[in-house]
Amino acid sequence: MIKSLKIGDSYSFNKLVEAVDVEKFAEVSTDHNPVHLDEEYAKTTMFKKRIAHGMLGVSYISSILGTKFPGEGTIYLGQTVKFLAPVYLGDTLEVKAEIIDLKEGRNDRATLRTTCTNQEGKMVIDGEASVMLPKA
Repeated sequence: MIKSLKIGDSYSFNKLVEAVDVEKFAEVSTDHNPVHLDEEYAKTTMFKKRIAHGMLGVSYISSILGTKFPGEGTIYLGQTVKFLAPVYLGDTLEVKAEIIDLKEGRNDRATLRTTCTNQEGKMVIDGEASVMLPKA
């Protein structure tokens, strides 16, 4: 697998963040913070309207690493993340993973820069993931 990869390779997709996504994520994660779920409450916050859970955006990154890139069977080992700006319901995110380092060994590994950028081109999530590459 590592032989077919190089630094700079990347994968991205776009995802519209909808109310139903946030509500389902709240149920699964048990994070019922009203800033995510209650429009009236959210109006009283600095955001002025509902925002998505930060970890919902990170879960979109996870969907790339586990199934699409660098390849099916990739094992997620770690993630650093910075939440740079809120994600609002109705935002469309470009979710991207780009290889920034490769290490050959008994268990080949890769480090990827992981980002989410909104429809205005503003980066809302920035981080790095470390993964173990599949054998084949």
